Amino acid sequence: MNETTAVQIQQRLMQRVFSWMFAGLSMTAIIAIALYSNPDVPVFLASTPGVFWGILIAELIVVFGLSALLHKLTPFMATFAFFLYAALNGVTFTLILAQFDLALIGTAFLIAAGMFGLFAVIGYVTKINLTKIGSIAIMGAIGLVLASLVNLFFLHSSVVELVISYLLVLVFCIVTAYDIQYIKRMSERAYDEKTATKLAIFGALMLYLDFIIIFKNLLSILSSDD
Repeated sequence: MNETTAVQIQQRLMQRVFSWMFAGLSMTAIIAIALYSNPDVPVFLASTPGVFWGILIAELIVVFGLSALLHKLTPFMATFAFFLYAALNGVTFTLILAQFDLALIGTAFLIAAGMFGLFAVIGYVTKINLTKIGSIAIMGAIGLVLASLVNLFFLHSSVVELVISYLLVLVFCIVTAYDIQYIKRMSERAYDEKTATKLAIFGALMLYLDFIIIFKNLLSILSSDD
């Protein structure tokens, strides 16, 4: 592969990341809407927590598996894993459609899109190395997720839940900027089409997770005002 081809692959990587991310979000939305159209599905998920938590565990397995085995997977397997996660997330999102008003969901989505877009631009254009602040934000995110689990199973405090939601939105906006910068650096390793495809899938997964977490927590914040 000549140098010109390598540069072209690197330049296309960011565009491909956002294309894959959009495709993943679209799949999640389509599956959630399709399942929600059958009233029995939300009722089944709500009444069988074992199934719901099983799907969440499957999502975690797919995410960690794709992250850990990316260098060993073929582009097809990486693509399959990404869309499998998006599909599983679509199933769990069925409960969101059933629980919240569609106008509220739309408002949360638009705000999340605006915040995500703003911090994505910041991450892309800034000359500041975000590695340190990004690492701190990721550690903070892990702590907040653990705190939310403690609150879910033991404290059952709506105030704690709301505070955690605000903090998670802030933290994952920072993580979004860090991830965008990290993806730009990953493009330096996109020496061929096969590698570029897998890196694009991995980058799309990172940004997909950032957006979904921002959106879900904004939804919790906005619903608390009702």
